Amino acid sequence: MAIEALNAVSPNVIQSGSLKKVSTPYEAQQKFASFLKDSLNDVMKTEAESNMMTDKMIRGENVDIHQVMTAAQKSGITMQLTIEMRNKAVEAYQEIMRMQI
Repeated sequence: MAIEALNAVSPNVIQSGSLKKVSTPYEAQQKFASFLKDSLNDVMKTEAESNMMTDKMIRGENVDIHQVMTAAQKSGITMQLTIEMRNKAVEAYQEIMRMQI
């Protein structure tokens, strides 16, 4: 898998100075929510692409097996990344909740 493919997971984050323009907590929440939605949509797109390629191969259409396997691996990796990010967020939340004030 090419390194530039990892940029497809979150292209909006890489913009320089994008977080400095946020002036209120509400705007920050909205920006973070839209980032999460975009990231999950990207994961769903890679999953749909993998399913489409697999279906084409099953139907006997002219599809290169390497493309099918690459799409499947890309889908699996993005899903694993999403799950690990969720696990880390839940772990951080639980750690914050255990803190004594």
